[in-house]
Amino acid sequence: MSLVYENRIKGAGDMVSAFQGEKMFILFGDNAPDTLKDFCYTIDIKDTNKEISVGQILDIDGNKFEITAVGNVAEKNLTSLGHMTVVFDGSKEAALPGSIYVENADMPELKIGTTIKIEG
Repeated sequence: MSLVYENRIKGAGDMVSAFQGEKMFILFGDNAPDTLKDFCYTIDIKDTNKEISVGQILDIDGNKFEITAVGNVAEKNLTSLGHMTVVFDGSKEAALPGSIYVENADMPELKIGTTIKIEG
């Protein structure tokens, strides 16, 4: 498997736990809007090595989840803004254009230093 994307969480807003019940988290670069900043995990803005697609694997500190849907602006937002929402509900169609969806699973704990990779 080749590395599509890799990043590390470098900060967390005060309200990141607000979405845990909805089995989702939000990533954003340092430029997150004030209205979202408290709800986001902060990452550096980085390019992908190739296109993010269904069937690839999201790896969060060694916890692996199959990607089931990719929003039509998810990769563009990730590489230009560091912004992406990850939803753990197994959806086969992306309801939110800036989101990726992974298999229906419990969301792993995220903290400063957590490594996020996409492999495929």
